[in-house]
Amino acid sequence: MLFQTSYKDLQDHSYGPLPEGDYEFVIKSVAENATKSGAESIQFNLVVRNDLDQAMPETNGKYHNRQLWVDEWKRRATNQYEVNNLMYFMQAAGIPEGTPINTMEDFFQIMTGKPVRIHIKVEDNTYNGKTTQINRPAPWDWEKSQFPQVAHQFKQKQTPKPQQQTPVFNNPQPQDQSPLPF
Repeated sequence: MLFQTSYKDLQDHSYGPLPEGDYEFVIKSVAENATKSGAESIQFNLVVRNDLDQAMPETNGKYHNRQLWVDEWKRRATNQYEVNNLMYFMQAAGIPEGTPINTMEDFFQIMTGKPVRIHIKVEDNTYNGKTTQINRPAPWDWEKSQFPQVAHQFKQKQTPKPQQQTPVFNNPQPQDQSPLPF
């Protein structure tokens, strides 16, 4: 026998929202973003941890490695981020009380790689007359991880195999090998 069918370990690879529940994430990256119309946000790229499959079989176990992007938008009235919301994020990430944050880069750096627990809800979102379901966790839905030791393994980007170079226009002359000035 070559193999036997068994579908119990298949994972959902849809691009729909994560089902409601509590998930443990690791913050993969944090950066500032802007829309074409100029609205600015801090965007968190979160990944469902893959080191908690057995501890959390119904959430992390089924959806590990799924990504979730969460935006914290600048307020139009003040053109500033809501500092209290940033405090919820930092408290959930375990940033010690009194830690100075001097620049946005400091904030991005201190948050990247931290584990957080987020209560995920599914809600309807209507845009341009079309309603879809999305995850949009509020800052107060973030809390400290119940598993602060992170053993998550990020997927490695596959590097393409080097292809054999073909001579340009079949020109057999050797290329100049001197270093480039940049």
